[in-house]
Amino acid sequence: MKRFSIMILLLISVVSFSLGQGLKPYILGAQSSESLDVVKEMTRLNLQEAGFSILGEYQPAADETRWIFIVNSPEMIEAVKSVGELTGFAAAIRVGLTSENEKVNISYVNPIYLGNAYFQKNYPDVEQNFLDVSSKLSASMAELGDVKNEPFGALEGLEEKKIRHYHYMFGMEYFEDVVVLNEFSSFSVAKSIIDSKLSKGGDTKLIYSYEVPGSDLKLYGIGLSGPAGEEHFLPIIDLGSPKHTAFLPYEILLNGNTAVMLHGRYRIALAFPDLTMTTFGKIMSTPRDIEELLRSITE
Repeated sequence: MKRFSIMILLLISVVSFSLGQGLKPYILGAQSSESLDVVKEMTRLNLQEAGFSILGEYQPAADETRWIFIVNSPEMIEAVKSVGELTGFAAAIRVGLTSENEKVNISYVNPIYLGNAYFQKNYPDVEQNFLDVSSKLSASMAELGDVKNEPFGALEGLEEKKIRHYHYMFGMEYFEDVVVLNEFSSFSVAKSIIDSKLSKGGDTKLIYSYEVPGSDLKLYGIGLSGPAGEEHFLPIIDLGSPKHTAFLPYEILLNGNTAVMLHGRYRIALAFPDLTMTTFGKIMSTPRDIEELLRSITE
């Protein structure tokens, strides 16, 4: 009964945030005094109990203070299947654990923010799906420590209309301005080539893959290492607190016979909308670096 009451209160809170103020890219779900290893196990169990499938998990940027779970749920997949195409990028959502100031912060990508960004004009048709996902994520935080349910990642937040047509500034890319990594003769050939390349290792590591049932959509989450990888760019852009750990991993979407990625100047800015031009300038080469790393597993 107590857990049910907490779920109802959290759902009311989620709806209030989505309707009452600008949206922010992340939610600080809970904060724990336990060790990161303990919180990892608790989070894994709670996510599964809440109805999420864990697609993968990893330590981003070789940073011992961070851990990421990538999950999805029937509601998310139903939404993607109803629209298809580039909404395949929403087939997974990320939960980040970060040791900060002697606590472990458990945060996740705000589903309402993600849904508006990736579904754009179609978002109203799938809004209930993402409200349900928000409710389930909030409920999964209930026994992990002190429940926070605090949006973060943007000082003032962004209105839904702006998120649906987001770009960092004039002349920079929108959601639909994807980078085409390669085109193949068929969906099956594309999967075979990408899977083969990823199996060889190197500076790209497969964290998860998920093929949307009944479609020609497959989403890959790729860990990026080497001199231009996560260890290089994450410390430069993730300066505030709570940390934006749930920003990673970067994705490739196989849409039919075409492999695409979200442009770095869109994907990074969407996750860090308050990033200053000075900081952005320090990672000027990063969008191209990420493209080269991901292109290497599609050719």
